[in-house]
Amino acid sequence: MLKILISLLLVLPSLAFADDGQLNGANTAWILTSTALVLLMTLPGLALFYGGLVRKKNVLSILMQCFAIASIASILWLVVGYSLAFGGGNAFIGDFSKMMMNGINKDSLSGDIPESLFMLFQMTFAVITPALIIGGFAERMKFSAVLLFSSFWLLAVYAPITHWVWGGGWLAQMGVYDFAGGIVVHITAGTAALVAAMVLGPRRGFPKTPMLPHNLTMTVTGAGMLWVGWFGFNGGSALAATGDASMAMLVTHISAAAGTLTWAAIEWKKFGKASVLGAVTGMVAGLGTITPASGFVGPGGALIIGISAGIVCFYATVYIKQKLKIDDSLDVFPVHGVGGILGTFLAGIFSATSLGVFSGFGFADGIATMGEQVFVQMVGIVSTLVYTAIVTFILLKIVGLMTGGLRVEEEHEVNGLDQVEHEESGYNLS
Repeated sequence: MLKILISLLLVLPSLAFADDGQLNGANTAWILTSTALVLLMTLPGLALFYGGLVRKKNVLSILMQCFAIASIASILWLVVGYSLAFGGGNAFIGDFSKMMMNGINKDSLSGDIPESLFMLFQMTFAVITPALIIGGFAERMKFSAVLLFSSFWLLAVYAPITHWVWGGGWLAQMGVYDFAGGIVVHITAGTAALVAAMVLGPRRGFPKTPMLPHNLTMTVTGAGMLWVGWFGFNGGSALAATGDASMAMLVTHISAAAGTLTWAAIEWKKFGKASVLGAVTGMVAGLGTITPASGFVGPGGALIIGISAGIVCFYATVYIKQKLKIDDSLDVFPVHGVGGILGTFLAGIFSATSLGVFSGFGFADGIATMGEQVFVQMVGIVSTLVYTAIVTFILLKIVGLMTGGLRVEEEHEVNGLDQVEHEESGYNLS
């Protein structure tokens, strides 16, 4: 019996920490869990978060858009999106070698996890990114236009930029830091939402007519799911059950907490009360801002990043809504876009090993100084902003021509999209 126990003790570590080329059960189990957590962020997390923020006559339209985008993005990712993002290709775009998972079976590996699982994990990111953009045009875009735009955008913007950063493309070759999607998810979605808001124009009555959330209980419920799901978003991006995943989860939580308290504190100081809406918005700002840095910074750096997110994203929201009067309905750009930009920039600073308790874990291979890493981060930020803005604008114009206009008629907007687009009501209280 003793010999059997000793043999098991010798064998188990090799099973848990298998080299590339062998399936690692522990890593596979963690990414399976993370995949479920990231899907939870969209369905039902984001759907509830956004659904509660709109007026009650449009709640079903938001829920439907989230479900429809999750479905259509999943199919497109299977057919061609995954191949464009992670196929060989060149420095700017993948190829078609993995269309319909060509050449991938249940035994195929990506590193030491099944490639089918890696593809599925990445699919959940491809689902949530176009879903985030909904917040920029909420309550006024035709459902047909939403579907077409989201489909085209996934293939023309999300897939190429994913390839740039995570698929071995030119930004990856430069050594850009984007651990879990500050560039790939948040800057792209935020920029697209801002462009969409500007192209469609404001909702009827904005900014004079108050357009308050109809159900903050729903929003807070969704926010809680986002916070929990983000552990899979960032922790899962380590692609292994390791210290990197543990640290990514820790810094994610610290930044979310700091963002929540900072936003609430600003409101308390300025308005005399801390709002629930402000607290959950600060949480999302903290989460989005830590995302690109989560695998490269320590808890001290995460604390500063979360506080910075609360401050910068708060004032960005006020500036865009009140000064520029752009009706980014659910504040996608000032929270996700600005948060992604800020986090991507700060990743180049707090990844340094020389900042004492605020230190991170060093710079990318071939990069020797903080200045060099920050320069690479800025290249990633600017190139993503410019490319996303231009292509999004073009796609919106094309979709507008295809659908006879992006926007619903004025009468339909007044009546609400739930009845006009779906002939249903979110609340039947009679």
